[in-house]
Amino acid sequence: MKISNIKIEPDSGLFVIAGPCVIETEPICLDIASRLSQISKKTGIDIIFKASFDKANRSSLDSYRGPGIERGLEILAKVKKVTSLAVITDVHEVYQAIEAAQVVDCLQVPAFLCRQTDLLLACGKTGLPVNVKKGQFISPAEMGNVVEKIRSTGNDNILLTERGTFFGYNRLVNDMTAIPAMKQLGCPVVFDATHSTQQPGGEGNQSGGTRDMAPVLAKAAIAAGADGLFIEVHTDVEKSKSDSTSIMPIEWVEKLLTDCKKIREIIGK
Repeated sequence: MKISNIKIEPDSGLFVIAGPCVIETEPICLDIASRLSQISKKTGIDIIFKASFDKANRSSLDSYRGPGIERGLEILAKVKKVTSLAVITDVHEVYQAIEAAQVVDCLQVPAFLCRQTDLLLACGKTGLPVNVKKGQFISPAEMGNVVEKIRSTGNDNILLTERGTFFGYNRLVNDMTAIPAMKQLGCPVVFDATHSTQQPGGEGNQSGGTRDMAPVLAKAAIAAGADGLFIEVHTDVEKSKSDSTSIMPIEWVEKLLTDCKKIREIIGK
């Protein structure tokens, strides 16, 4: 599988999906993407830029959702042009998959929508790689049904992302055995280090989180055999308009990726 010019195979090295949770402004996206591009060059690790033009599942009606698909795709196209990074974005509806596929290099299906048949089929039919985040409410084995839906379109370019399992109210935990279990489905597996530290709805009108635990989980996931990492990052985490308690400061990223690359080499990947 390739995402733009990035080769993703079991022996092709660690790759990372990173960026802000939601598109805030063009300058913020370009700043973050430029810094991620520099980190990629320093570490030798391929980075795919991620940002969402719409966050349709925010806790509160008053929460910032993003600039919308038209302006959002314009900004993502600018990121590609300026930084040469591949880009990925969330889609929530069939028409969004079709429109976003004209700009991005990979489509992402959010966890809460991972069983939405029409959306999965629409993503598959674009021919682009599709990253599906495993819902907190289903088992790793059940992701086989998700994979089957996308493969029915003739598209076998599928990534699966582990992002935690519900553990009572407002709490997620990670079962690292989900990583080898989903790899048995024949798809590269990504680990979402930052969303896994979320406390969904934990602050009433927004989610809480414990970002300090993200590096711990990321390193554990690589040791468990994850092929890639998903990390939401920001240059000013306290002012982030989404996931401000779990999003990672971009200053942490270079060291974390360097550590994870070493772990992957130790386990022979």
